Amino acid sequence: MNIYSYLTFDGQAEEAMKFYQSILGGEFPQGFMYMRDMPDAPPMSTEDGNRVMHATLQLSDTLRLMGSDTFPGFGGEYRQGNQAQVYLDLNSMDETKRVFDHLSADGQLEMPLEKTFWGSYFGSFTDKYGICWMVSYDLKPGEE
Repeated sequence: MNIYSYLTFDGQAEEAMKFYQSILGGEFPQGFMYMRDMPDAPPMSTEDGNRVMHATLQLSDTLRLMGSDTFPGFGGEYRQGNQAQVYLDLNSMDETKRVFDHLSADGQLEMPLEKTFWGSYFGSFTDKYGICWMVSYDLKPGEE
């Protein structure tokens, strides 16, 4: 089983996904699919046609971050803060700090990155695109 996070935006999907790629790495193997590229697309404005229908950021063989924009008049309504929450479990304190610092830039801090009572280096925030993140590293014996 694989678990992926799917993020929904209101016209910022391409910018946001490229931002995440700049920090986390990875590739967009299928590129970006736009609303205008839908088969039998209904009439739409240029702005709506430029919204992302789907994008997959492939981070490893088993890890993907997917996203799209809402399409006005179709599907659920965009409400900032309810799109998804992403939990990143990283491999070192240095990497955890780097990712936390970059992703949280210009966002809203919920919990600062710090050692927790459950044995992790953990923090949470909402990034500048309204996505909620939890960043964690499980401390090894002797690490503070």
